[in-house]
Amino acid sequence: MNNRYFDANTPKVAAVVGFYMSAALVMVFVNKAVLNGSPDLPLLFLLLQLLIAVLLLHVAAMFITRVEIPKLELGTAKKLAPVVLVNIIGLIFNTLCLRDVEASFFQIARGLVLPLTIIVFSVNTRTVPSIRVGIAAGSVTIGFLLGVAPSAAVPSHVAPSSLSLLYGLLSSLFIAFHAVLIKSSLPYCNNSTIQLAYWTNLGSAIFLLPFVLLHKEIPILEDLIHDSNWDGQVFLWGSVVTGIFGFLLCIAGLLSIKVTSPITHMFSSALRSVIQTLLGVWIFKDIMTVNRASSILVIMIGTVYYTWIKSLETAPPPRKDVDLEAIGNTKYEEDSDDGEATVVFGLSEEDEKE
Repeated sequence: MNNRYFDANTPKVAAVVGFYMSAALVMVFVNKAVLNGSPDLPLLFLLLQLLIAVLLLHVAAMFITRVEIPKLELGTAKKLAPVVLVNIIGLIFNTLCLRDVEASFFQIARGLVLPLTIIVFSVNTRTVPSIRVGIAAGSVTIGFLLGVAPSAAVPSHVAPSSLSLLYGLLSSLFIAFHAVLIKSSLPYCNNSTIQLAYWTNLGSAIFLLPFVLLHKEIPILEDLIHDSNWDGQVFLWGSVVTGIFGFLLCIAGLLSIKVTSPITHMFSSALRSVIQTLLGVWIFKDIMTVNRASSILVIMIGTVYYTWIKSLETAPPPRKDVDLEAIGNTKYEEDSDDGEATVVFGLSEEDEKE
């Protein structure tokens, strides 16, 4: 390895990690602020985010040649229907879960993402996960159970309901399905994550629109507009901000291109969990008990352990008769492939881990 490569790219790596952490935190907390102020408009809020992402992808395609809008064909739409449906169902449950639980508890409510993703992936590939992967999944599951266990320290009016926990469980399950479907769907989009993102956002918006109408959220919005107690600015600007950040997360993987490693991603994810917890307590006055803190810690340790295991399992074997100094940067970029933080709006981090 060429150490000068790492020195020259340290600012780039720091910038990418900082961006992903900041963007993910903004998405969670702005979403939570909007849903707190407009709890009866979750589907309309989600629809606006999707439409803004589609619009910005069109704008980006005008200036960035590598952002290519796919040709809309019925045959491709039919092939991508499963991944689009699973995506929008997962997003709906994800939004409802965030609406009904505290921001700091959100990561606990969705704590089964990793174990469920491992199970679905194993069933789909008909493989048995290694013992170490099983230990990681078991640790995360224990952390989840620790967090959802009833606690006398949590007042009844802020304790998560069974329905909100069900939303979190279903969100985790559909994220797991989505992680598997992504791999089989990319060939239909010329293996382009940007094209898949476009299909996913547009298709999800089309599927979601009838439910917005059936849920009567348009009449609800009209009533809220005439309600002097409703702060429409939060809903409007929250929709714009989350739509823009969703779009940025969508193309960031393409523009920043493979500068992080699995270990870097592991520690940045752990740090983000801590920051999200602290900000939830500070901004929204979330209640933090020993059980909840222990739950987040155990889930975080299990996830970090899993990421470390995967980085070892996917590392290429040492090459013989190869001058590593001579190939320098090229070798590092190959090693980075498994840790590429490619993010598609509507996809979660867990989609990338398998």
